[in-house]
Amino acid sequence: MSDISTNSEGSPGLSALASYFLADLPPEAELTPALITEACQTLKRNRQRYLEERTTESMVRLLDRLGRDWLESDFPFRQLALQFGPEGTGFSAAVLASGLNAFFKQLTAPNLEALLHQELGQARRLDGFFSDDGAANSRRAALARGPELLAHIVPGGLPVPVLTQMVLGLLTRSAQFVKCPAQSSFIPRLFAHSIYEADRKLGACLEIACWQGGNQNLESALFAESDCVQAAGSGEMLAAWRARIPAQTRFIGYGTRVSLGYVTREAYEEGAEDVAKWAAADVTAWDQLGSLSPHVIYIEDSGGAGEFFATALAAELEAREKTHPRGVLGAEEAGDIARRRAFYEVRAAHSPETRLWASSSSTAWTVVLESDPLFQLSCLNRFIYVKAVASLTQALQGLETVRERICTVGLASTERQAPELARQLARWGVKRVCPLGRMQQPPLGWRHDGRPPLGDLLTWCDWEK
Repeated sequence: MSDISTNSEGSPGLSALASYFLADLPPEAELTPALITEACQTLKRNRQRYLEERTTESMVRLLDRLGRDWLESDFPFRQLALQFGPEGTGFSAAVLASGLNAFFKQLTAPNLEALLHQELGQARRLDGFFSDDGAANSRRAALARGPELLAHIVPGGLPVPVLTQMVLGLLTRSAQFVKCPAQSSFIPRLFAHSIYEADRKLGACLEIACWQGGNQNLESALFAESDCVQAAGSGEMLAAWRARIPAQTRFIGYGTRVSLGYVTREAYEEGAEDVAKWAAADVTAWDQLGSLSPHVIYIEDSGGAGEFFATALAAELEAREKTHPRGVLGAEEAGDIARRRAFYEVRAAHSPETRLWASSSSTAWTVVLESDPLFQLSCLNRFIYVKAVASLTQALQGLETVRERICTVGLASTERQAPELARQLARWGVKRVCPLGRMQQPPLGWRHDGRPPLGDLLTWCDWEK
C-alpha cells in the first residue's frame, strides 16, 4: 500500500494512487470547463468499452467482494479510512468504523439480488429482455437500462448516501461523475480507489472531483454531458440546479429532510434499558448528522416515564462518549450548542416542564425534556429533544409544521402495536418506519423520499412479441 500525503484541500490522501481521479490532482492543478467536458467524454467511451456489456451477475459478485473486503480489519482502504478519517471527515474513528460497518454489511449478494428483484421484477432485466417471473407464456418482455453518464452532486456531511448512489450506478452499468465538496470527498475517494484496485477497467468508468458549490461554469459543463443528475440540498438549491439542467437530462433531487423517534408506553415499560440504548445508538450514529438522525424522540408519558427515559438516555450518551466519542466541532457549532444549553437552563430554572441533562466540561451531548409536543429542530451533534406526549395523535399534531419534510420514524413499540402504528404513520405521510436503534442503517432497497432507488435511474423498453 502507498504512503500517505496531503491533497489540495488539506485532507489526507493517497500519494502513489493520486492520479486516478480529478480529486487526487495536486494543488496547482486547475479545474476548467474543458477539463470537465473531456473527463465526461472519456467516461462515456470507457463505459462503452468496459462496462456496458457486463452482466448483472458479475457486478453483484464484485460488489459482494468489495463489501466483504471493507469489513476486514487488514483491508488497506479501511485502515486508511480509520487512520486518517477523523481528520478527513470530522468523525471519530469509532463512529466511522460503526457507520462503515453498517453500510458494508448490507453490501452482500443476497441483498443486491433482493434489491434487483424489488426494482426490476426480474433481476436480469439489465442484461436483456425478460418476462415477469412466473409468466413464461407472456407475450411481453422488458429490458431496463441505466444512464450513459450519471452525475452525482454531493452536498457533504455523511459518506454513506454517496456510497449508496455509487453502488446503484454500478448496478445500472452507468459511467459516473461524483462531484463532492472538498471537505466531504475523503471516503468517496477511498471507495472509488478500492473499486479501481478491484477492477481497473471498472474504475476507469468513475470520476471523483471536488470544487466549491456555486461554480456554474464547471457545473454547466458537467450537466451538458450527463444523461441523469442526482442532487441533494435545500429546495432553493434544487430549483436552481433544475433550471440550469438541459431539458432532456433527467434530474433527481432530494430535499432536506428530518427524522424522529417514537416510544410507546408499553415498549418502555417492557424494556426501559433497551429503549434508552436504542435511542442513544441513533443519536450517536454519524454524530446525529444527516436526514435519518432523530431531532426529537417522543415518548408516551405515564407516571413520569418521560423524565425516567431522558435520565436513562443521558446516561447512555455519557457511556457512548467514552467508546464512540463525538467529532471535534468548530467554534460556530460549539457556540450554537452552548447558547441553546444556556436558554434551556434558564427555562428549566423557572418551569418544572423543562429539564436539561448535559455533558460536563464539553458540548459532547445534551438532552432536553419538554412537555410541549411541538417539533424542534435540533442543532444536532448529539443534541436531542425528548417530548412527553399522551399519544401518537398528539405527536403528529406537534409535527404538522414539518409534515412534508419527515423522512424516518424510529419506532419502539410492542409487536402487537407496531402494525397499526406503522399504518397510521404511513397514512400521515411518513416515508420510512424502522425499529428505534436502526435509523441510520437503511437497507439497500430503502425507497428514499418514497421513490424507487433504482427505478428513478432506469429507462425501459417493452417488447411485445
